Amino acid sequence: MSSYMGNGRRRRRCRWACALAVVLLGSVPAQANSLTERGQPLVEFNCARCHAIGKTDKSTHPDAPAFRTLSKRYPITDLEEALAEGISTGHPDMPEWVASPDQIDAIIAYISSLQQS
Repeated sequence: MSSYMGNGRRRRRCRWACALAVVLLGSVPAQANSLTERGQPLVEFNCARCHAIGKTDKSTHPDAPAFRTLSKRYPITDLEEALAEGISTGHPDMPEWVASPDQIDAIIAYISSLQQS
């Protein structure tokens, strides 16, 4: 009988934990995990001190192109390799930063979302 009671408690705890997970996961916007939304904070943290990273802002560094115009220079997907290996070209004081594959996908998605036609 005590074994059965222990299983009942476990089932109640499991149900409670599952209900809590549903509530917590349900409170997160469905699009919060989109690549574009994951890319924006990466770009803000790593690039915004020099580059314009929005649709209308201006680059603070004279040699740093606005991200919204990068596709006029070259295909955005060409950035994948540079981000994976660490961008070593660009403006002279650009820091070298190596991104993970997931970060690269997110950064490319964010930069692509900015491109002007």
